Amino acid sequence: MFVLFMVLNDRDYLDEVLSRFVKLGVSGTILESQGMAHAIVEGNYESIPLFGSLKSLLTDTHPYSKTIFSVIKGQEKVDEVVASIQELFSDVHRKDLGFIFSIPVVNIYPIKQK
Repeated sequence: MFVLFMVLNDRDYLDEVLSRFVKLGVSGTILESQGMAHAIVEGNYESIPLFGSLKSLLTDTHPYSKTIFSVIKGQEKVDEVVASIQELFSDVHRKDLGFIFSIPVVNIYPIKQK
């Protein structure tokens, strides 16, 4: 088993991404997320040094993201989901759309024992 994470910076694609997950029989959880750099810029933390040019670059990109995660059985299904998402974005020529990664799951523990 694996946990597949997708950080989607451009939320305009969320419906299509979720549609692809559903078509592949994959469910999961969606969280609102924000990159640490954006949080620092928005928080105006004076103790954390940021160069002015870096700060101006960060204010022009997507400040909030959607993070989708799902526990998936088998590497083949993970590969299938990743291929479908990569195909969705194959004609998009931007680099700030987000990223996907997976982590092996060793154990799952139910909260309530039967």
